[in-house]
Amino acid sequence: MKNLKYKVCMVLIGLTLGTVFGYAPLSKQGMKNSEVQNFLIDKKNKENNIVKIALLLDTSNSMDGLINQAKAQLWDIVNQFSYAKCGKGHRPGLQIALYQYGNDGLSSREGYIQQVIGFSSDLDEISEKLFSLSTNGGEEYCGQVIQTSLRQLDWGKNPDNLKMIFIAGNEPFTQGKLNYKDAVTNAREKDIIVNTIFCGNYQQGINTDWKKGATLTGGEYMAIDHNKRIVHIATPYDDVIIKLNSKLNSTYISYGAMGSAKLQLQSKQDDNAMEMEEAVAVKRAVSKSSGMYNNSTWDLIDASEDEEFDVASINKEELPKVLRNKSKAELIALISEKKAERKRIQREIKELNAKRESYISKQAKQEKGELENAMLKAIKRQAAAKKFKWE
Repeated sequence: MKNLKYKVCMVLIGLTLGTVFGYAPLSKQGMKNSEVQNFLIDKKNKENNIVKIALLLDTSNSMDGLINQAKAQLWDIVNQFSYAKCGKGHRPGLQIALYQYGNDGLSSREGYIQQVIGFSSDLDEISEKLFSLSTNGGEEYCGQVIQTSLRQLDWGKNPDNLKMIFIAGNEPFTQGKLNYKDAVTNAREKDIIVNTIFCGNYQQGINTDWKKGATLTGGEYMAIDHNKRIVHIATPYDDVIIKLNSKLNSTYISYGAMGSAKLQLQSKQDDNAMEMEEAVAVKRAVSKSSGMYNNSTWDLIDASEDEEFDVASINKEELPKVLRNKSKAELIALISEKKAERKRIQREIKELNAKRESYISKQAKQEKGELENAMLKAIKRQAAAKKFKWE
């Protein structure tokens, strides 16, 4: 009987290991497209240190300015990470999660808290979720939203990863049944730094415990004017960069069940950025010319950067109609052509952006967004402890 149990256990273990480790080179396995996507994401994440940022935004009635700053300044923050290096000189991966809290439209049972998106490196999807936010009065439970993000998100256990929470709001940090001190203590135990951003007077934030919420984990306390509108300096290079961005979009070849929808989402987020302000659209285009903007889960050109990727593993029914009858050799040639074109366009955007930044530096001092400025200062200080460096 013991022998029989032993054999059954060994079979089950073998099946489990086969499922977990059965990701042989793609050319040999004929994997499903969803499996290809997960393989590429996991492989990329293992190669680099990861910066994980959970952004917890108060979406009660008075927070429209905060939401608008988050929408506009996402690309400034992403662009700064394109200059970061860690470990042996690698670029770090960046994953962002988004929560909203303090909104009457959310479930009272959940503490008026909602995970809008879990940790993701899909910048278009993160942008989409930011633009989906709207404000509505409610109860702001800072301790509970911090604890919820600790429980729900996959923070991982890699000691080299930089793990940060940024919570922004304007009501007392002490609201709610869950004591914020317990939540931030839990964060500290997980090597997660809590940074607090009070939307209002600096001293008022201290008086309502926003500073204590940060310092208990070694985080930064900041106060911002969330309603301040930043006046961007227009440059002679903006229009050219925006036109190049349109050309850049033409280099993407979608694949997979979600490929077509992702291609549309890319265009929609370009439109969202342009509707906010031309300068925001320019900054987004600069992000798209960097290594931080990677769409290997739905774009053949980015996917082909992986040495184990084989275009033959892609289900042709999940390619654009005009490509379904193409041979493997024809697809490889097309990918090569689009890859070269993309690199050329991205190089042009980077060169123009360098000129753009030089032009701005010679004008009246360019203001930085309040939210962006607060976050970047905290990120750079705390990243130094993980041996991150900025070029």
